[in-house]
Amino acid sequence: MMFKKSVKYGLAILGLSGLALALWIVIYMIRPLPMVSETIGMQIPAGASVRGIADQLVSSGVLKEPYSFLLVVKLTGSGSRLQAGDYAFNAPLQVLGLIDLLKHGTFDQFKLQLTEGKTFADFRQKLAQMPGIRHETLNLSDLELMQLVSGEATAPEGWFFPDTYFIDSQSSDVDMYKRAYQKMQKYLAAAWESRQSGLPYKTPYEALVMASIVEKETGVEIERPQIAGVFVNRLRLGMRLQTDPTVIYGMGSRYHGNITRRDLLTDTPYNTYTRSGLPPTPIALPGLASIQAALHPANTKALYFVANGQGRHVFTSTLEEHNKAVRAYQLKKH
Repeated sequence: MMFKKSVKYGLAILGLSGLALALWIVIYMIRPLPMVSETIGMQIPAGASVRGIADQLVSSGVLKEPYSFLLVVKLTGSGSRLQAGDYAFNAPLQVLGLIDLLKHGTFDQFKLQLTEGKTFADFRQKLAQMPGIRHETLNLSDLELMQLVSGEATAPEGWFFPDTYFIDSQSSDVDMYKRAYQKMQKYLAAAWESRQSGLPYKTPYEALVMASIVEKETGVEIERPQIAGVFVNRLRLGMRLQTDPTVIYGMGSRYHGNITRRDLLTDTPYNTYTRSGLPPTPIALPGLASIQAALHPANTKALYFVANGQGRHVFTSTLEEHNKAVRAYQLKKH
C-alpha cells in the first residue's frame, strides 16, 4: 500500500515539475532577451556548432547564458538549420525571433545615422530616400504618421532618438520610426524619473522642448548644463528665453542662413523674443546629453551667454556684463 502511495506521489511531483518546466519555457520564449545594447553585431563563422553559436551569443551580449537557448533550439528542431553569416540583432528581440533570424541567414543591412540637432523633417527625408526597405508612410501626413507610430496624432518634432540604427531588407520605414520613437520614450522617462527637484517643467514633454533648445545652442557637451541653467533661470524669473534657434525654426522655409532684427521682431509661435515661456514643440531631435542637461541644469546665476568666436560661450549674470561681452566678442567682428 505504501509503495502505491509513493508511486502516486512520485508521479504527481513529476507532473508538477513538468508543468513548471513548460511554464518556464513559455515565459522564456515570450520575454524579450536581456541584450546589453540596442543593436549587437556579430559574425558566425561557417561550420560553427550549435553550442558554439550559443556561446558566441553569450559573449556578444545577446544572451545571458547558453542553456535556455539550446533547449529551445532542441525543442523546435532548429539545430541543423542555423546558418553562418554577419548579423545585426536589434532590441527588443525574443528567442524565437533570434532563432528565426539565424535559420534564414543574414539579410542586407542598411545603416541609418540619425544626428542630434537635426529636425524630424530631416529624418523623414533621409528615411524616405533609403533604398532596400519597404516604404509605407510616404503618403502619410506627419500627424497620420505619428498616429501610426505612437497612437496619438501629435507633433512629431523631438520624439525620435538620434542614434545609429541598422535596418534589414525585411523591415519597413514604420519599423524604423517605431524603434527611434520607443528609444526616445525610454530615455526621456528614465531622465525624468531622476530629474533635479524644483525645475520649472510640468511634464516630460516640456523638458524635451528645453533639451531641443539646448541641443541647438551648443555642440560642446560640457556647456549644455550651463546653457540649460541660463534658460531655467529665465523661466523662473519670467524672462523671455530670447534664443535664436527657436526663431529660425519658426521661420521655416523663410530662413536662408541669416537672421535679421526684423526676423527677431516678427511674431511666430516659436519666437521667444516676442513670446514668453517655452515654444509649443521641440525644435530639433535632442540627444541624451541635452536631455540630461535640461533635467540636471548647472547651478548658476547666469542669465546671459554670448558666443566667444571659438566655439564656446561666455556666461554672465547681469545685463551690463552681457553687453560688455557682446562688445568684446561680437561687435569687434564687424
